[in-house]
Amino acid sequence: MSESESGTARSQTDSVTDDDDAPWNREYTEAEIAQWNNGVIQEFRDNGGKVGGAYEGGELILLGTVGARSGKRHVVPLGLLRRGDTLYVSSLIEDKYPAWFHNVKAQPRVTVELGADTFHATAKALAGAEYAEFASWVREHNPALAKYQAKVSRPLPLVVLEFDRRS
Repeated sequence: MSESESGTARSQTDSVTDDDDAPWNREYTEAEIAQWNNGVIQEFRDNGGKVGGAYEGGELILLGTVGARSGKRHVVPLGLLRRGDTLYVSSLIEDKYPAWFHNVKAQPRVTVELGADTFHATAKALAGAEYAEFASWVREHNPALAKYQAKVSRPLPLVVLEFDRRS
């Protein structure tokens, strides 16, 4: 979960069955979100990128951003999603977008912890025609995000991660 969101999508390749009782389908206070995230981050780092519980078997990343307003470093666990070779993240939203989304729009340079490795990347928040095409594909191939999008009026955030090339 991330700040300002009441849940997160589970990592998927092509499809997943959503569970109405899953943790990402209930509302949390900001304090509960922070506590949840801190526990997931610690478990992720202690186990080389593996976590249990509701996320067991899913592919998670830790996305490191710089606060859009504070300039401080933030880390949030997110499900890593794939469209072929394209890696992307999203988030379930309610009344406002999550802080990590505002952060990557303001400062797209991010770090991505994937497994036991850390990478530098650029987070590209999709917009316009590019968003429309990608969102159409997501709705067709990701039932959990499609189901959630049908319940909310705001477009779900879609952010493509473009990793730096290693020299």
